[in-house]
Amino acid sequence: MSQASLAPAPRTVHPVDQVPPAPKLAVLGLQHVLAFYAGAVIVPLVIAQALKLSPQDTVHLINADLFTCGIASIIQAAGFGKVGVRLPLVQGVTFTAVSPIIAIGLASGGGTQGLAEVYGAIIVAGLVTFFAAPYFSRLLRFFPPVVTGSVLTIMGTTLLGVAAGDVVRNAQDPANPAAPLDHAALTESLLYAFGTLALIIVIQRVFSGFLATVSVLIGLVAGTAVAWALGEPIFAGVASAAPVGVTTPFFFGWPAFSLTACISMIVVMAITAVETTGDVFATGEVVGKRIRPTHVAAALRADGLSTTLGGVLNSFPYTCFAQNVGLVRLTRVKSRWVVVMAGVIMIVLGLLPKAAAVVAAIPAPVLGGASIAMFANVAVVGIQTLAKADLHDNRNAVIVSTALGLAMLVTLQPHVADVLPSWAQILFASGVTLGSITAILLNLLFFHVGPQRGAEVARSGDRTVTIDDVDAMGRDEFVATFGSLYTGATWPVERAWEARPFGSTTALRAALQEAVLSGTREEQDALVRSYRDVGELVLAAVDAEDAGAPRGPIASDTEVALLDTSSLALDRIDDVQRDEIHRLSTAYQDTHGRPLVMCVTNLADLDQLVEQGWRRVESSPAREHRASLGQVSAIADARFDALVADASPIRSAWSRKFEQLT
Repeated sequence: MSQASLAPAPRTVHPVDQVPPAPKLAVLGLQHVLAFYAGAVIVPLVIAQALKLSPQDTVHLINADLFTCGIASIIQAAGFGKVGVRLPLVQGVTFTAVSPIIAIGLASGGGTQGLAEVYGAIIVAGLVTFFAAPYFSRLLRFFPPVVTGSVLTIMGTTLLGVAAGDVVRNAQDPANPAAPLDHAALTESLLYAFGTLALIIVIQRVFSGFLATVSVLIGLVAGTAVAWALGEPIFAGVASAAPVGVTTPFFFGWPAFSLTACISMIVVMAITAVETTGDVFATGEVVGKRIRPTHVAAALRADGLSTTLGGVLNSFPYTCFAQNVGLVRLTRVKSRWVVVMAGVIMIVLGLLPKAAAVVAAIPAPVLGGASIAMFANVAVVGIQTLAKADLHDNRNAVIVSTALGLAMLVTLQPHVADVLPSWAQILFASGVTLGSITAILLNLLFFHVGPQRGAEVARSGDRTVTIDDVDAMGRDEFVATFGSLYTGATWPVERAWEARPFGSTTALRAALQEAVLSGTREEQDALVRSYRDVGELVLAAVDAEDAGAPRGPIASDTEVALLDTSSLALDRIDDVQRDEIHRLSTAYQDTHGRPLVMCVTNLADLDQLVEQGWRRVESSPAREHRASLGQVSAIADARFDALVADASPIRSAWSRKFEQLT
């Protein structure tokens, strides 16, 4: 084989960074807007109705939301400096913030007066998120599934009360909300609400793909159209709305700052940050980009900056929208510039008050029916997250039950806050805020304060073992537990056992890493040769993907390939890339006489794999020996992360989010 045939092929632009032709870009961007639109406009609508804003103020709130959503999406997808993850992620107002915002606004007097403390808290929470972003990965251990699951469940259940209020709003006497409901109006409202909800369910049942993604939007449009056809004067305010309008900073007045309101919103942003982390990892999986802590920090900085802008431009806290991540997976269009185009479209929509007036005209019962579907889904996500926690552990059960119980207490009996000082009423008037803080504090109390039982650090068969159990293990049991970290040899694990006691997972990891370096040259060479060439693994994984191989328990090299190369987007590999990988493997083995060992966990994409591989082809034998040992250690380290229960909270966040999208 000639040297020319072994030369690396020119590096291609990753699909995430490719720019589609303008017509296609516009159509794909509009598709993202449609998938996102219902979730985007429901939040300001629900908040406006709960705070009893005027129709004109509601229109401005919707315009401000869409305008800032566009800016936030461009910041996240296009990025600048260390801000923005540069992935196809659409930003929208988080449902997590709805209940606390309503509580803060009502406690401050409702109406536009109540928005002053809301926006003050949003600005502070945004700034805290922006500056804390680089350190958030260190804080993830304080937000395990038992905390995030409790909070999401509480949020979903309390928001259902808001949706129920919309369903019956037209049957209430505005001057006396406690009066009995008008039966005729209630019957009509229930028909609108249940009809909207039923249509959403039917679409989800009958259709799949994009139509299922926009089922809520279709339900809102259909419900509103039926109400208009039956003679409801719902579009009376559209004619009076201005054709063009621009939201101005602090349109509703200068922000006010309350300590309890700020703390409440910071808690919201902390929970949202966990969700953003999951969205970033899920998107990286879909588009074939390896996600590192720097990517998470960049995404959270964008969240923080966008949230701060939201407080200035009369909008609300921002996060990544999961339904758009699902749309990327569905369409396989991975370009982040499609999301940038969607952001441009949203900015244009945010400049059209008449369009916002049409949205504001959605009848309250129709909005309530759609809100039931959306807000109940938040509770379902919380339940799914709680399933990741060991609720047989009494500590976790106490956290969930206490947080949920207190949250529902103040939700069902809001007047219990009346006996408290005014500064504490915002905390106890919001079930979400009280439940969130309770879950966080109890998690700290049970798992981080005072003497603790040894942490569960590994799986051994059907049971978990603690670091104390590891320190007490005999050689055979230790090898059986950790022998899978290395392929084809157990001597590194046996020598790591001799370093007991460890006392911490960090010391255990270090002992396993150092054991590889303690081997003789012959032992090390034999260890490296026991691994399969990374090119062969990738091609085997591609063939298995093409054949539809299941991803069950690891039992073969093919399944190992499917596991270890899962984020390289192998289902989208083309013939040129396949040929390049084959030529790389052949060239490396001809040059160094051993398999090319590489830990793909540390690679962003296939291009990086090929680039680093060709560089190693040209390395000297001594340097390549050290590089191969380093890759063996890196593979063991990645397997250690998968084995050790508390070693990779970011991976856990990604796993939960990706399961929701598949």
